This record gives sequence, structure tokens and C-alpha cells, in this order.
Amino acid sequence: MQSSPNAAALFSALQLICRDVVGPAAVQVDRDSVFPTDSIAALRSAGLLGALVPTTYGGGGCSYAEISAMCTELGRSCGSTAMVFAMHQIQVACVVEHCQGQPHFDEFLTEIASQGRLIASATSEAGVGGDVRSSVCAVEVSGDKFALEKNATVISYGDYVHDILVTARRNTEAAASDQVIVHVQRPLLELEPRGTWDAFGMRGTCSIGYLLRATGAVDQIVPHSYSDVSERTMLPVTHILWSSLWLGIADDAMDKARIFVRTAARKSPGVTPPGARHLAVAQAALDAMRAGVLVALDEYEAVRRDPEVASTLSFAIRMNELKLTASVAVVQIVQAAMNVCGIAAYRNDTPFSLGRHLRDAHSAAVMVHNDRIIEHNASLLCVAKEI
Repeated sequence: MQSSPNAAALFSALQLICRDVVGPAAVQVDRDSVFPTDSIAALRSAGLLGALVPTTYGGGGCSYAEISAMCTELGRSCGSTAMVFAMHQIQVACVVEHCQGQPHFDEFLTEIASQGRLIASATSEAGVGGDVRSSVCAVEVSGDKFALEKNATVISYGDYVHDILVTARRNTEAAASDQVIVHVQRPLLELEPRGTWDAFGMRGTCSIGYLLRATGAVDQIVPHSYSDVSERTMLPVTHILWSSLWLGIADDAMDKARIFVRTAARKSPGVTPPGARHLAVAQAALDAMRAGVLVALDEYEAVRRDPEVASTLSFAIRMNELKLTASVAVVQIVQAAMNVCGIAAYRNDTPFSLGRHLRDAHSAAVMVHNDRIIEHNASLLCVAKEI
């Protein structure tokens, strides 16, 4: 996969930020369930929020493989920060792949690169039973202006964003599935919080619901249907970047387990520590998880310029399978690492503590619930012929 000229410098900057800011802040972010303000500020200052933006707009011009590697590295330090970064890059990907050449979005891309504008997504909505491919809210157009109101059940880190990409019906007469994506931005954006965030894991993402109200100009509406953007970009990039950060969580847990086993081996030369056998099995699972991400990246790069291939059922099934397998693997691997390290992993006050890793890992199965994805793949397999 071709490397962008800025990737090495950006990745080095990200590693330093992980060491000096993200990692040290992770415990407090998790303990107090607070947004990782300092970590995101450091990423912004280093130009990393614009890493995926093409260089023609002043961005880093990084490939998806490079963004994936960044998500993995962040996941090793803090799952919440990695998730915020991944969600932001997913939204940037939608703009990069579907909106270039549109004056409003060309300016938006420039601002993402120059200002580090943080972007969130508002796809979930009350009243549709969790189906993001249906909307109750609609875009109300009057002349060259629009208004919309959406009762969003989740907008992660909504209090901290500059911009949100919102799904809504194309107009008030449109069917629930006839959706578009609308770019809304402060100050013409109002978010009324609905509820609080005290979750099991990913506590720094602050993923509460909001009543969203926004106005703007009609050129802020993405010129392609949501279904097109979703199948070609949003769905595959989401599954790849989420799986990448889960890989980071799993890899850091395994790193602790490796150190634990090596330390035990040095104390008893010639004797294989009991945990080493569990480590070997978990390492194989980690390698398989990593391979799955790399295969998906390779396939996505091959098809993303070809709408016909990107729209095939077989491609959707494989991207869904990546999410399913990675979300299961991360829990199994972290649990295995905890078994290797024993009470040192169970405690919160040792270098081998894995409680945060395990709790963050369990979020994977419910972020677009695995049961929903399995049901969707089952229906696709009933009609897909090109598997």
C-alpha cells in the first residue's frame, strides 16, 4: 500500500503524543468518564485530525492503511481517544470520497486541515428501532436555506465538536429510507442533551443523546444519497477503523502478558511458565485479527474507486464479517491476557492492570450490535450469488 510523504512524520508525532499525553491521561479519562480534551488538543495541534484530508487542501494526504495504523497505535494507549479519532476520520472519509469539487465542502476540507475541526456523526434516531437506514427527521428547505430537527439517541462527544454529519430524509415528503447527509456546524447548531454517560467502557467518548436543531445553506447537503455513501465509504471505513483500534487494545493487553511471561521465565531459567501456553494461543488469535484488518484494507483500496464493486453484496458481507470477528476476538484476547497475568491484571494498581482494556473491549459487540449485523448478513446470503 502506497505511503503518503507526510505519513512517517505524522505517525512519529502521534507516537510521541501517545507516550506523553494520551497514555498518561487514559486512567483519569476512564475513571472520571470525561472527554480526552488534552489528547484531542494534542492531536489537533500536530495536524492529525486532518491526516486523511488530501494535500491539495493542506491535509496530511494519508492512506486508509496509515489512518488504520494510527487508530491501532492510539488504541494501545487509550480506547476512548482512539474511538473519537476513528469516528472523526470516518466522517472525514465521507467528505473526501463524495464531496470534493463542491465549493462548500472544499472549504470544509481546508478548514479541517488548517483548524483541526472535530467532526461527529448523528445517524441513530428515536423512533426507527435502531435502523440507521431510516429517518424520522427531514430536511426542510426554504429557498437556499434548510432547517432540521433530529432526536438523536447517540451523538458521541457532541459537546466537543465543531461539525456534525446528520442523516435525514431528503425532504418532508420523502420515504424513511430516502436519506441524505447534511453537514451542520456551529454556531448554527443547537444540541440539547438527553441523558448522561456513565458506561461500562469507552467512558471518554461521552456518547449521550441529543435533540439536535440546525439551520444552514442547502449547499451543505452532501450531493449523494446516504445509501450510496454508506455502502461505498461509511460502512467499510467504520468497520476497518473500529477493528484497527480494537486491535490496538488487544495488542497492548498482549504486550503486558508478554512482559509478564518473560519476567516469570527469567526467574526460573529452563522452565516454561504456565501462562506461556495461554500466551501462545492468544498470540495466534491476535495475529489472525491483525491479518483480517490488513486483508480488509487491501480489498477496500482495490474497490473504493469502483462503485459497482463497492456496492456488491459480497463486499458488504465481508466488511460486516470483519466487524463481527474483530469485536469477538478483542474480548477473547484481552481475557486471555488477563488469565496469563492473573491477579496482577485484575487489580487496578499494577503495571499489568487490564480492567480498562477488558471493559473497552466489550463495547465492540454493541457498537452496531452484532446481532443486527448477523441478521443483515443472513438476509444478504439468501440472495447473494457472488460469494
